[in-house]
Amino acid sequence: MVIDFHTHVYPDPIAERIMAALGNVPGVQAHTAGTLNGLLGSMENAGVDKSVVLPVNTRKGQFDTVTKFAKHINDTCDNLISFGGIHPDDDDIPEKLDYLKENGFKGIKIHPDYTETFIDDERYIRIITGAQKRGLTVVTHAGKDPAYEIIHCPPDKGRAMLDRVYAATGFTEPFFVFAHLGGNHLLGDVEKYLVGQNCYIDISCSFSDLGNFSDATDADIVRVIKNHGADKILFATDSPWNDQKAYIKRLRELDGLTDNEKELIFSKNAGKLLGL
Repeated sequence: MVIDFHTHVYPDPIAERIMAALGNVPGVQAHTAGTLNGLLGSMENAGVDKSVVLPVNTRKGQFDTVTKFAKHINDTCDNLISFGGIHPDDDDIPEKLDYLKENGFKGIKIHPDYTETFIDDERYIRIITGAQKRGLTVVTHAGKDPAYEIIHCPPDKGRAMLDRVYAATGFTEPFFVFAHLGGNHLLGDVEKYLVGQNCYIDISCSFSDLGNFSDATDADIVRVIKNHGADKILFATDSPWNDQKAYIKRLRELDGLTDNEKELIFSKNAGKLLGL
């Protein structure tokens, strides 16, 4: 079984415009049209059984619109699981988290760069703490985003956030996911601050030979997986910005990991988080 824990889709009427805007960065290449049908076709071609769709609320007040589309995905697509999205400046954060939990959402996605808010900001702390208390997984973009100069989720601030949230809730079960091997282009700090901690790391945008964002080598990827623990690593591609089929092939062929470790990464860890 293969579960891709990090994908994006956009409503058909606006997908073309959004993809053009997001793809207007040197070195960035899309592999689908960014639509539901595009993702479903990619999954069928690649042999992906389920994909987690991660919406991004870029402005205050988008909750209702984003949630409506996310709920439509969950209600109509058996092999897709859409998370919700919350902006750090949104009003009524507890009520929004309650709504997501009560309507069967498994988690939320945040993007500190798109909201220009550091991950250890008080506004994110209250969202993340509230999500953990409700049993919601949280996924964040981590490290460098090619469209931004400032990095709003570097590993040191990610670690500071984790320490504060766990101290506030007293919970110990890992629930937080740092995307992009813990932090694009910040591997040294990832290994210093995040590897071995009580969190998940996804491997989206990790294979540098497949393009889009990464500078990690295969040896780097294996070292992070081994030192962090394969039981806390998630297969992820960031589709449409990486090709799902190519990512599956690269992980399957990656030297230095056992078959059991690859099975954990491909599906077992995600299944545990998603309650599958």
